[in-house]
Amino acid sequence: MRVLTVNAGSSSLKLRVLGAEDELLADVELPAEGGTVEPAELEQALRDLPGSEAVGHRIVHGGDRFRSAVKVDFAVERSLRELTDLAPLHQPKSLAALDAVSAALPELPAVACFDTAFHSTLTDAAATYALPSAWRDRFGLRRYGFHGLSHGYAARRAAEVLGQRPGRLVVCHLGAGASLAAIADGRSIDTTMGFTPLEGLVMATRSGSVDPGMLLWLLERGGLDDAEVADALEHESGLLALAGTADMRLLLERAAAGHTEARLGRDVYLRSLRGQIAAMTASLGGLDALVFTGGVGENSAEIRELALRGLGYLSLELDERANAEARGDDRISPAEGPIAVLVLRAREDIEIATQVRRLLVER
Repeated sequence: MRVLTVNAGSSSLKLRVLGAEDELLADVELPAEGGTVEPAELEQALRDLPGSEAVGHRIVHGGDRFRSAVKVDFAVERSLRELTDLAPLHQPKSLAALDAVSAALPELPAVACFDTAFHSTLTDAAATYALPSAWRDRFGLRRYGFHGLSHGYAARRAAEVLGQRPGRLVVCHLGAGASLAAIADGRSIDTTMGFTPLEGLVMATRSGSVDPGMLLWLLERGGLDDAEVADALEHESGLLALAGTADMRLLLERAAAGHTEARLGRDVYLRSLRGQIAAMTASLGGLDALVFTGGVGENSAEIRELALRGLGYLSLELDERANAEARGDDRISPAEGPIAVLVLRAREDIEIATQVRRLLVER
């Protein structure tokens, strides 16, 4: 089955067509400022793409209801819109893409594939916040986790590369947004992002986890309003706030040249990353394999080296030459080492296509 995958980002709409063997037949990226793509441009792009038999949409939030891919109908779409409050920055973009592509290709079945679904297997201890039960029940407060399509693909691909499924796997999805997942026998049991994608690691422009009391202080005593705080946490924090750039490559160049702010940004990022790798390992009770994926995870040999340099007590070892030469889907730890360390290309499109075929063909 040929599948058209649709991935709506903050400023672009990515369209890919995958063949039956996950061969990439076409790859198009359209501008979508504010989450809106020009209809005529989309229609032309879709006409130019190879014909598909189904469409798979990346949807950021599935809430508690959607724990696997689902064919989109009127009732499903209404439920997805009701979840917008849980992901106000991301869900509208996904739904706008769903509307636009469905209008252009009404004859094709549309399947929603969720970033949160992979983490529906989190342990109760990992999913539960220590907050009043009345709040948790009323507002659905829990750790949902994100980047599930990337984590799910990485778990399957790691098993293919290693020839067996690692029982205890930590996946590091490191990009502009970043999260880790602790995966036991193919199932996510813990993750770093929580109720929103702000929790966890230091990211490009997101703060990651910060003291909630400090945020209350800023609102109550600092004279800031909630919109200012929300915008700063999402768009003006992280590496951008620390080093003046959200570009990891540029940050590392500046750090190597001795720039104090860049070195601080690098070190804060690495402290966060190492600590969360250790935390995910603790959730698993040990570690059999570690995966780096995402834009930074795939492309920054320096970040991989520096991260592992502080984790020798976990028996993590690095083959420096393999790490320097890795270009995706490579092992960068010694073959005889106790823990496999891999670099894998992020292929959310393959995970989407796999879920679409599983839903429409294999059932």
